[in-house]
Amino acid sequence: MTDAAWPPPDLNAAPGRAVATCVAGLPDTIDAIAATAPDTHRFLRRQWFAAAVDTYGGPARTIVAAQDGVVMMAIPIVAAGPHWAGIGAVPGCYWPFRSVPVAAAASVEAADAALVVLARAVRALRIGPVYDDDPALALLLARARAAGWGVVARPVADSYLLDMVAARAGGQWPRGSTLRKNRFHEKHLAGHGALDWRFARKDDWPAVFDAMASVEERSWIADRTDGRDAKFTGAGHGAFFRAAARDPVIAGMFHAALLYIDDVPAAFSFDLDAGATKYAIANSYDPAFAKHSPGKLLYYRNLVEAMERGIERVDWGAGDSGYKRVIGASEGPAIRDWLLLRPGLVACCAPLVQRALRG
Repeated sequence: MTDAAWPPPDLNAAPGRAVATCVAGLPDTIDAIAATAPDTHRFLRRQWFAAAVDTYGGPARTIVAAQDGVVMMAIPIVAAGPHWAGIGAVPGCYWPFRSVPVAAAASVEAADAALVVLARAVRALRIGPVYDDDPALALLLARARAAGWGVVARPVADSYLLDMVAARAGGQWPRGSTLRKNRFHEKHLAGHGALDWRFARKDDWPAVFDAMASVEERSWIADRTDGRDAKFTGAGHGAFFRAAARDPVIAGMFHAALLYIDDVPAAFSFDLDAGATKYAIANSYDPAFAKHSPGKLLYYRNLVEAMERGIERVDWGAGDSGYKRVIGASEGPAIRDWLLLRPGLVACCAPLVQRALRG
């Protein structure tokens, strides 16, 4: 799915002029752009999108924009909906978000050039779920509106963020009362067997994925659902994360905390560390030990370890806010799906589409 001929000759034409092109597949240039994106978005590398295409379907095309020979933006696209509709979507996993790699110094001219090519490639483009403060979204939305694109938004959820810097500045964290409760639960949990707390990263995949899948197969997900939302099983999203980890840069961002009891995986927390931000992607535990809160015990250890490594914020995304607020998280940016409708007759349909989504 790479484009061996990249970059096309016209990206170096006309000094000062922004140009864009659409190529088949997912060019290696995506990695160069991701490397210059804000650190929160540097996991949006070629293999991240390739894993999504391989797992959830394709084929893919990519619009790449550059100025003065410097690549600034890539918009990977797969088809969405019926073929006749001409709708494209940014590929990706369900979480942390579906955005596109954009250099921190990307120009409005590069965005404008990308949108011109995008209008020839699709009638509409879905971006998301994505945060309201996403830098790529902000640039694309502003330039799309200026160029006459229709813009439709669908709320998904609120996010929850834990400010680790503020937590540390506020005194002892976790609080002494929390530590006492945790020690009480750990003491009783140890009645089930020898406790082994582990942290996995870098070269520990894919064996750790298998360990986390074994926990999910004994969790409430397997008991109460069809298992499609599991993160690491064959029936769930396991193929995606295993494929994404083939990129050593992404594998180095993955991080897991695990609890083994008598050498059997009993709980896990899986994250993606992007610069000073930790995206909390998944956690689960064996319900046989639920009485002693193994998930909570593990996550506090995970947070302390992250704080010691310099992580400044934890992004819990959407979902149950109860335990997140107890730990100290507060509401963050809203998460939405966006639909960009190309200028002209299609853009005129935006009000109708918006009303339909409100339903």
